[in-house]
Amino acid sequence: MNTTSLAKNKIKIVLLEGVHPSAREALERDGYTNVVTHPKSLPSEALVSALQAAYFVGIRSATQLTAEVLDRAPKLIGIGCFCIGTNQVDLGFARSRGIPVFNAPFSNTRSVAELVLAEIILLMRGIPERNAAAHRGEWLKTATGAREVRGKKLGIVGYGHIGTQIGLLAEGVGMQVSYFDIETKLALGNARAAPSLEKLLAESDVVTLHVPETPETEGIIGAAQLARMKPGAKVINASRGKVVDIDSLAAALRSGHIGGAALDVFPKEPKGAGDPFVSPMREFDNVILTPHVGGSTEEAQENIGIEVAEKLIKYSNNGSTITAVNFPQVSLPEHPGKHRLLHIHRNQPGVLSRINAAFSRHDVNIAGQYLQTDPSIGYVVIDVEMQKVSATKRLKGELDEVAGTIRSRVLY
Repeated sequence: MNTTSLAKNKIKIVLLEGVHPSAREALERDGYTNVVTHPKSLPSEALVSALQAAYFVGIRSATQLTAEVLDRAPKLIGIGCFCIGTNQVDLGFARSRGIPVFNAPFSNTRSVAELVLAEIILLMRGIPERNAAAHRGEWLKTATGAREVRGKKLGIVGYGHIGTQIGLLAEGVGMQVSYFDIETKLALGNARAAPSLEKLLAESDVVTLHVPETPETEGIIGAAQLARMKPGAKVINASRGKVVDIDSLAAALRSGHIGGAALDVFPKEPKGAGDPFVSPMREFDNVILTPHVGGSTEEAQENIGIEVAEKLIKYSNNGSTITAVNFPQVSLPEHPGKHRLLHIHRNQPGVLSRINAAFSRHDVNIAGQYLQTDPSIGYVVIDVEMQKVSATKRLKGELDEVAGTIRSRVLY
């Protein structure tokens, strides 16, 4: 469906899953007052009903925006994932409908890094098993197996924003940090790049994983990789559940080759608080299990709320798509005194020439034009000198008739 500019108080925005109030506050400060919030995710039919008149939707990780759901949301023009991951959205279908998807890849970096640092210290001291024993009335007052982290070797797999933060925090408590990444990364502090994943695994006392979920990263830590690690080494996974082969890790823990682990993500996770958590990791006293809360601090959720809301506001107000995960990225200036037409189309020959021809026929002066494409769609933004709104609407109507058009908008 093609949409024109609406008064901000007419644009319905639906926020699900208890998105932090900072998101609503940011939207309302900018004039978006038609904001509907839900404390939890919604069942499929209730979700479709909630999105019938929505122009934007904000979700976290539990809501599944499938092709079927998106196909039944006729007015939807933007999606905000108030989290890092976007696997819960059919990104390809959203792209085909001209719907950019935004997320918050950096706002919870510090929260995850602090949790991992705490887990490093707890695992090295053998605290998980001592804690479990104390809950059973046992008293494991011994130094056996309890080690300081100072001078120990930390291996970081995936040296992005979270990996680099962990490296700096770990150096602060005296650890020797090395990292492995498939891309060349500048080392921070005294960290050094390992020549291979195998070398990093063999040298590290603790290995922590911070990679995205891709076909290449699925199961990168399996039986062979665990066998290369030092006897008694610890494994931490706060990235994605399928990065570690969970059965291989269970076998390595049972044999004692791996001395402990901390997992915040799992191959299969409960869909809601009332569903049981099932995992072979539950049998081990020396494993820290957390329910996917690495980035779940009040500070992180507040920052995520602001970050994603501001991206939605910017796209709604001026069409900027910078950081969209499924869409051509265009950074746009403000357009005072001009009308802005946004045209999303299939990436096929001749579209831009037909768009420009429409402007020529109407004798409209183009003040600025911006174009970005990806293999499947194109996104062109055209600023025109101020004219009657009715004339701009007629021009938009002609652009809608261009073969390959997905949707268009006008910003006055």
